[in-house]
Amino acid sequence: MLPNRLALLDAACISVAIGAAQLLRFGFQSDDVIVTQRVQPNYWVVSVAIAVLWWLFLTAWNSREIRILGAGTEEYKRVTAASLYLFGGIAILSYAADVDTARGYVGLALPLGLALILIGRWLFRRRLAAGRRQGKFTRRIVILGGPGAVEHLCRGLMSAPEAGYVPVAAVMPGFRMEAPNGQELPVPVLSVSTNLEGILGAIEQGDADAIAISSGSALKPRLIRELGWELQARGISMIMAPALTDVAGPRIHTQPVAGLPMIHVTTPKLEGTKGVAKRTFDILSSGLAMLLLSPLLIAVAIAVKLDSPGPAFFHQDRVGKDGAPFKMHKFRSMVVDAEARLEALRAQSEGNGVLFKLKNDPRITRLGAFIRRFSIDELPQLWNVFVGEMSMVGPRPPLPGEVATYEDYVHRRLMVQPGITGLWQVSGRSDLSWDDSVRLDLYYVENWSMMQDFVILFRTAKAVVGKDGAY
Repeated sequence: MLPNRLALLDAACISVAIGAAQLLRFGFQSDDVIVTQRVQPNYWVVSVAIAVLWWLFLTAWNSREIRILGAGTEEYKRVTAASLYLFGGIAILSYAADVDTARGYVGLALPLGLALILIGRWLFRRRLAAGRRQGKFTRRIVILGGPGAVEHLCRGLMSAPEAGYVPVAAVMPGFRMEAPNGQELPVPVLSVSTNLEGILGAIEQGDADAIAISSGSALKPRLIRELGWELQARGISMIMAPALTDVAGPRIHTQPVAGLPMIHVTTPKLEGTKGVAKRTFDILSSGLAMLLLSPLLIAVAIAVKLDSPGPAFFHQDRVGKDGAPFKMHKFRSMVVDAEARLEALRAQSEGNGVLFKLKNDPRITRLGAFIRRFSIDELPQLWNVFVGEMSMVGPRPPLPGEVATYEDYVHRRLMVQPGITGLWQVSGRSDLSWDDSVRLDLYYVENWSMMQDFVILFRTAKAVVGKDGAY
């Protein structure tokens, strides 16, 4: 059902793009889209042919496959690849056949059509995610593995309902039906059998659409292969879920060796050309932002001075890359003796146990409440970015006192420059628990890419306007 709806949406987007390109470039004429010395075809027919081919290319690239809908970037990658291959093929054929293709027509059709299809897919994904949160358009999945792997994968899938996988049961070959630590699993255990018949019986009992095989199971490779054959015959998908946590797709590469799928996990490096690209982007974006926002920065500085006694700016010690200290700049949003009054309020903290947060903090000034709500108080950090102490995107800049309490693994947050915004900013901000805050920062450090930075910046605007977790 979902692929059929998506096919109609693609057809509509392609039709609008091709029709618009035809009319904008040639009007209602039909004799000069493609010109050769011998042939002058009907160019509305050419447009229809391209539209049909475009739709077929999206089908051939499996861009409507149910398993990629709703989460991740694979859907968008396939749409983009199919579109570029189509028009690349048209260009090659035009050259080989000595056909003069109108550049204006292609220059309109490709970007317009690709933009419409991607926007359509994004809107479709939003509706799909909303439906899946209500229990619609989902796939029932049985998880096979050890107790720890079952619990981890089950909770992970439950935290991402937009992916469309609903864990309904577990199969734990070689273990006991009850949880060994006394804590019940989030789903019922249907079988602990290590033979094929017992596992298949549990899958049928769970009425599963798919089975996810994780780590910790006592199954031999031959039995897993036979299980795959049986699942194929029953139309049930088999998903391998290795024990990899917080690893982004671009870091995973599969290489077949002697019939074995070897999974390579690469580590991104913020050095070399990538590091230069990130730093160049930081300098250009922060410099341009300060230039464009200079009237606002001056106005806010004056307003802060007039609103309450004290300086316009607040400077605070923070810890940067590799533990280097620096002064982080903000517009002052609290009274001048705010730091001295902190200890008296610490018992009322509504933060996550490490960070102090108080929604109705009495130290916040009238103007301060407004500029904090819309993150205007953080704009002076653009200077920190410009001089290289921070980045536009990165982990949250910690206080020295926080760093002193870090466990060893948490110090990995300091491997990159802290950012004005980051995954923590677009995922709840002050409402996050300490563990979630650390997990998001480490995920960013270990999966960094420029594309991810652009996505975070785009999502930051939405988070700031929505005022989620800002106080």
